[in-house]
Amino acid sequence: MDLTIISTFRCNSKCQMCYIWKNPTDPREEISAETLSKLPQGFDNLNLSGGEPTLRTDLPDLVDVLQPKARIMEISSNGLHPERLLPIIKKYPNIKVRFSLEGDEATSNRIRGEKNGYATKTAGLRRLREAGGTDLGFAFVVQDENVDQLLLVYEYARKNGFELSTSTLHNAWQFYKNDNYFYDRVAVARKVEDLITAMLRTSNIKSWFRAYLNLGLIEKILGHDRLIPCTAATDFAFVDPWADVWGCNVRTDLPMGNLARQSWREIMDGEQAAGTRAKVGMCKQNCWMVTTARTAMRSTVLPQLPKPKPFAWVVKNKLKLLVGQRIRFDDYVDYSRVLASPYSPRSSYLLNREKVSLVRHRSTTDQRYPLKVFENR
Repeated sequence: MDLTIISTFRCNSKCQMCYIWKNPTDPREEISAETLSKLPQGFDNLNLSGGEPTLRTDLPDLVDVLQPKARIMEISSNGLHPERLLPIIKKYPNIKVRFSLEGDEATSNRIRGEKNGYATKTAGLRRLREAGGTDLGFAFVVQDENVDQLLLVYEYARKNGFELSTSTLHNAWQFYKNDNYFYDRVAVARKVEDLITAMLRTSNIKSWFRAYLNLGLIEKILGHDRLIPCTAATDFAFVDPWADVWGCNVRTDLPMGNLARQSWREIMDGEQAAGTRAKVGMCKQNCWMVTTARTAMRSTVLPQLPKPKPFAWVVKNKLKLLVGQRIRFDDYVDYSRVLASPYSPRSSYLLNREKVSLVRHRSTTDQRYPLKVFENR
């Protein structure tokens, strides 16, 4: 149903939880619009991501190719160049746009290593709305350093007519990071409960199911198993800047094919993809990212509808709030069982002057993803 295209590893943010900016791709090696034109139509959600997609000088061409291929097209951006999205939104006002925001001005700028990031992206999202954008919002990565501001950012987004999507610390080849761990899992998880309750109190049906997605974040934060089994390589896939197609963006042993050399049908029906699907069935990673968890929550028959499990949870707890009861999160989450985390401190790169150079001629998976092992528990 869903596809994420990681169009570049170049990025002008310096996030403390993602080192993609330290490993930029050579623009001459990045996937082309011509290669992307080989994708079929009929995706439910197609996310154009990075790195930072606005650093692609051919971004309008990529959008022209991809927009007709999905019911919903999304651009995930850090928001530092909103002016580059203005002509795209004027042409395609229904394209979904999410700008990364990690708290108040000082917190967000510190976590993302952006000198004036907060001001640029909050003003930029308003400019996109003035240009006609209809589905605009922020994306928040829950972590120890900003979870106290999670509800404040949600209320800020609602007050200004924007959406808020949430994810949490992960390790993945896309991030070039395998040491993202929580300092205090329980403290972080408890703060997410407030967001879930606030979302269920609204009249917005989409927010109700985002509440369930955030329940999955609590389980992930505590190190528990996923609420719903992963459907990587079946219901979603990732395409990296070299046109390699992957079952997910965490394990480097889940390749499916290469879009530059093969057709989409050859990739999906190939032996490599079949082997990857078999590995997914035995995967022990505890991933719960919005791009993949959202897909796992949805019906495979009619993607606009949820699967029975999240539907039942949402209805039950929405009714509880309507009759004045509170949600007893301990009925759903076992807080007595918390996975131990190694202590690995994160540092801000806001004042860092580290010089970054393009990494050229990475022709093998080992050269592109040298860390190899990524664990999410």
